[in-house]
Amino acid sequence: MREIGEIGRRGEEAAVEYLREQGFLILERNWRNGRYEIDIIAQRWDEIHFVEVKTRKAEGWTTPEEAITPQKFRSLKRAASYYLALKHCPLEPRFDLCAVESLANGSLQITLREDVMQSHW
Repeated sequence: MREIGEIGRRGEEAAVEYLREQGFLILERNWRNGRYEIDIIAQRWDEIHFVEVKTRKAEGWTTPEEAITPQKFRSLKRAASYYLALKHCPLEPRFDLCAVESLANGSLQITLREDVMQSHW
């Protein structure tokens, strides 16, 4: 179990760095309030991005994309609505997935999937 936590933390660190390189301003990391939680909250232009980070070993049982369930989408949407109300944030919300795959050579492959609630892949 410890290895899973380390992989997840490493994936989230890589996701934050990747988002910064893509021009995002990181507003919050691991935001929690009661039962609500969001991995990364970032801003780019006039949009606020609620980013779920999923890290998996390459060629594992599931891909990062497959790890997002309809229940997780509902939870993320509720958390984002609460965050927006709490912060009185007027920005347009977007829901993204940062899919991180840990390759056999130890490197990480990162793919940003924007508007995942709209596209459903």
